[in-house]
Amino acid sequence: MLRTLAFGILSLFLSAFSVFAQDAGLPVSQCQAIAQKLPNVRFASFKPSDLQFVQAKKELSLADREEVKITFVGHSTYFIETPGGIGIATDYSGVYQPDRMPDVVTMNRAHSTHYTLSPPAGIRHVLHGWSDVPGEKAKHQEMIGDVYIRNVVSDIRNWGGGIEENGNSIFIFEVAGLCIGHLGHLHFELNESQYTEIGRLDVLMVPVDGGLTMGADSMSRVVQRLRSSLILPMHRFGPPLDTFLAMFDGKFDIAYAKDKTLKVSMRSLPKKPTIMVPQGL
Repeated sequence: MLRTLAFGILSLFLSAFSVFAQDAGLPVSQCQAIAQKLPNVRFASFKPSDLQFVQAKKELSLADREEVKITFVGHSTYFIETPGGIGIATDYSGVYQPDRMPDVVTMNRAHSTHYTLSPPAGIRHVLHGWSDVPGEKAKHQEMIGDVYIRNVVSDIRNWGGGIEENGNSIFIFEVAGLCIGHLGHLHFELNESQYTEIGRLDVLMVPVDGGLTMGADSMSRVVQRLRSSLILPMHRFGPPLDTFLAMFDGKFDIAYAKDKTLKVSMRSLPKKPTIMVPQGL
């Protein structure tokens, strides 16, 4: 009952906020707007001029409008299917293929298993997590169908032992009231500015290799700080998955997916933060 009431209040807030945004001619990010309004959060204010409000145009039933499908494809590639039919493959290298051609692929340049410079011609939107211009940050604010896609950059280590500034992007997908984040090939703990840019995340895709990105203790601190409802592991190498799971010491529930594809909505998010181990990890 309380969860239904909370969802209703959240829906009313989004509706009121969208009307204000449209009247003012301002694009708005749900993930940052809601993070700013919720009590006891640590996120700073945002600039509306840099953001965009998500609004589906396709007429669907209430259940269909709420539901996002997420499938683990392999390595760090998840396939996200929106209510409006947009298919998104994360960290797409071409090695791990979803069941159908993605409409959108996101990439990170940390390793060749996270990107390809020769994606199939049928993919309409290819979003690089890096900039080819030295010193510049990759910047994405894309409204594609019913999903708004943006990114927050972070530094990575290069093969020579140095630092490549802004070489990784945390991609954020705002759809059906959900804020879904993919950490990419995260090498360093996030700073306050990055947490602010990210805002609220309901679903978080996190590498659990234990060293190629970050150690399990560092990664667990990032996960706990983001406080997402649903955590989806990926990028599993080296130490057993249990090493990562043990870092949470009962603070999160642990579950194992019964189906290949997860169906996620605002109504179905777990009450207690849950690490959901997908099939095939």
